[in-house]
Amino acid sequence: MSRVALITGGASGIGGACAKKLARQDIKVVIVDRDRDKGNAIANELKGSFIDADLSKREDCQKAVQGAIEQYGQLDILINNAGFQHIDPIADFPEETWDKMIAVMLTAPFLLTKYAWSYLIQSKCGRIVNIGSVHSLTASPFKIGYVTIKHGLVGFTKVVALEGGEHGLTCNTICPAYVRTPLVEKQIADQARTRGISPEEVEEKVLLAKTAIKKLLQPEDVANYVAFLCSGEAWAITGSVQAIDMAWTAS
Repeated sequence: MSRVALITGGASGIGGACAKKLARQDIKVVIVDRDRDKGNAIANELKGSFIDADLSKREDCQKAVQGAIEQYGQLDILINNAGFQHIDPIADFPEETWDKMIAVMLTAPFLLTKYAWSYLIQSKCGRIVNIGSVHSLTASPFKIGYVTIKHGLVGFTKVVALEGGEHGLTCNTICPAYVRTPLVEKQIADQARTRGISPEEVEEKVLLAKTAIKKLLQPEDVANYVAFLCSGEAWAITGSVQAIDMAWTAS
């Protein structure tokens, strides 16, 4: 039987790229997302399955894992990717948005890992890959929720790695700089409008201001790294933070 991967936020962007990359390696993919149209489309394309789940809800996290088990009888890989950003100064940051971000981007990875734990252990080579950010390693103003959560994901990763090691389970966090996703494209357009500069200038002077290589990552760049960490060759890499940030955090 092929290995089975559950990918949150798998209908587009980094999650979609991860699903396609893993499917090409004969891994069965379970797409978890709120976008039914895109989720079903990519699941059908990859001969996988789709689960509509709101990961801010405990019962939906459990539903996602159980859905994968009911479909395939096993779960070998968990990719915690689902999330969103909100930009506001601390004084204006909506409390309900803070709660939602914590639920989707930090509590959900814990719950999914908890519910999937016994199946990942049974795999003997279970893999958990958390999609962090360069903001897991550094900070920017007006991103209090995002930065806090992405830092928390690193601590979560280390504990899971320590507890899972004796079972051959690895857990790592990938920390990319800005990736050309629909979310980032929208940010570029918004900042170009508010700053009165071109989208190209936003990329170079704002998003890539701290990187040594002035080029946005593509979702496939992250997916390639995810696929490696899920492979047998990466058996000894665990509890690690893997930066793909064009030297943003080098200085």
